[in-house]
Amino acid sequence: MNSLQRTMDFLEGRPVDRSPFHPILMRFAAKYCGVGYRDYCLNYLDKCTTNLRCASDFSYDWVHVMSDPYAEAASFGTKIIYPPNALPWVESLLINDIRDINKLKPLRVADHSRMVSRIDEISYYRKMSGDSQFICGWVEGPLAEYCDLRDLSEAFVDFYEHPEEMKRALNLITENAMIFLEAQIKAGAHCIGIGDAVCSLVSPDLYSEFIFPLEKLLVEHAHMLGAKVKLHICGNTSAILQEMILTGADIVDVDHLVGSMEDYVKLLSANQVFSGNSDPVSIIQDGSDELLVESIGFCFGATGRKGVVSAGCEITPETTVKRMKDYSRIAHDITRET
Repeated sequence: MNSLQRTMDFLEGRPVDRSPFHPILMRFAAKYCGVGYRDYCLNYLDKCTTNLRCASDFSYDWVHVMSDPYAEAASFGTKIIYPPNALPWVESLLINDIRDINKLKPLRVADHSRMVSRIDEISYYRKMSGDSQFICGWVEGPLAEYCDLRDLSEAFVDFYEHPEEMKRALNLITENAMIFLEAQIKAGAHCIGIGDAVCSLVSPDLYSEFIFPLEKLLVEHAHMLGAKVKLHICGNTSAILQEMILTGADIVDVDHLVGSMEDYVKLLSANQVFSGNSDPVSIIQDGSDELLVESIGFCFGATGRKGVVSAGCEITPETTVKRMKDYSRIAHDITRET
């Protein structure tokens, strides 16, 4: 059973040999393959060959396009600095004053190198893996993207001081994400990830009013085009997890800060699953094999076999190669035997 078949069968409720294993590798992958992180972010061949090698060496069941959250932000006009071997950072924002929202314009994918690169990544994955690997594209969620254009603190003030202007910007961001995810699906993505991590910091009421309808719209659009959807909001999402599930996303990521997923499993529809939620630092990077066995077993049991094996978020670059191989081996063994 190859990775694509295993993941698709699992998501659609058919029998599988073991649960899919979907760790998020970015900085670890670049380090493991000797690729500078700027090249990993900006050179699609470096990102793809790195991910394909890691998927093979660590026996996991997907490849993805994640590296940094700035593909759309750079295209809109936020200026990003890409150090040779460190995380990118924002040099200047597009929206410094609420009136700058008028600078937001719909984007044409073909006009922006970061967006074109993502299409190239997916096309390359499809060319190299054919129908053997589950390919996950990505768009930034509406609030995450707004913060990349506006600044986190100012964005949270806008909820109260400029709600209508903010909603107008969020709607345009979502329209653009719909265009971007459509291009990725046409290029061969089986799934679209929606990354909206900052939502774990907002109140349930704000999430419900400003963000939930837009995330749901993105999920519905991807489904209409025949793709699965993964919703990634890291942090403690306990207060909004019910609505995250109601977006209809096929894979709902759950961070370790939520604790047990058991109380929420009953809210999942027949073809929805959780992904998570081992702590990437205390369990995967620094924990003993016994802790890793306990954590994976607990997550798998708590989901009632409706869980993709993953950490709550990215595997750290400080994780050793041996530890990553142990993680893979244990994940396979537990979900095969349980």
